[in-house]
Amino acid sequence: MTEPIRPAKLADTIADHLEQLILEGSLRPGERLLAERELAQRFDVSRPSLREALEKLEKRGLLKSGRGGATFVAPLLGEGFTEPLYSALASRPETTFDYLEFRRFVEGSAAYFAALRGTDVDRDLIRECFEKMEAAHQQDDSSDEAESDADFHLAVYEASHNLVMLHIMRSLSDMLRKDVFYNRAKLYQRQGVRELLLEQHRAVYLTVMAGDPDAAKAAAEAHIDFTRDALTEIAKADARLEVSLRRIAKTDLVTAKR
Repeated sequence: MTEPIRPAKLADTIADHLEQLILEGSLRPGERLLAERELAQRFDVSRPSLREALEKLEKRGLLKSGRGGATFVAPLLGEGFTEPLYSALASRPETTFDYLEFRRFVEGSAAYFAALRGTDVDRDLIRECFEKMEAAHQQDDSSDEAESDADFHLAVYEASHNLVMLHIMRSLSDMLRKDVFYNRAKLYQRQGVRELLLEQHRAVYLTVMAGDPDAAKAAAEAHIDFTRDALTEIAKADARLEVSLRRIAKTDLVTAKR
């Protein structure tokens, strides 16, 4: 005997729709949803049904409440993912290069699939991010340029249409913005680095926009290779400086020659 077909509960339908928007990346972590009344009007549903749907998603960890009853999109990979990694990086700075090794693989794949699968909407967002990066570069604003750099890479992840890649790298991108992996300001302050980084991003941009997966992959990998090599040189220079400072400081530990 077959079970009778029952219509889906309205709150479940609303929750499923919002969940899909979160999982596909249309609703991003930290974004604030419309007020309950406005959201109910947008979906053309009752406020009790909407409220029940939001409570379901909050229990699943997809939404979180803020001050004044505001509702925000929660990160899919929260502190349970980022905190242990943060601790490892803090105690072992050399793991920065493990991160770059991992990112080289992911960036190449993301650019490849972005060139292969990206839609017109995706390409418009990538273009917007790259143009912001160019504008920040022309204004000699390394802070804004670094932020638009991170936004550009996120746009490429979104265009790859790989949800696992998107949410993992979105979480790591938040850590990158906080200089957890390396000091971006120090990287951008190196003479000539900003110009070279911009040209590398331009190569990724042009190949993704042209729909050339292999060239996009190669351009993305070359960008990470350059970043790794630049950080290696910075680390060596910092180490040499530390040695020099210790040589100066030793005068406090020995007696003067007679």
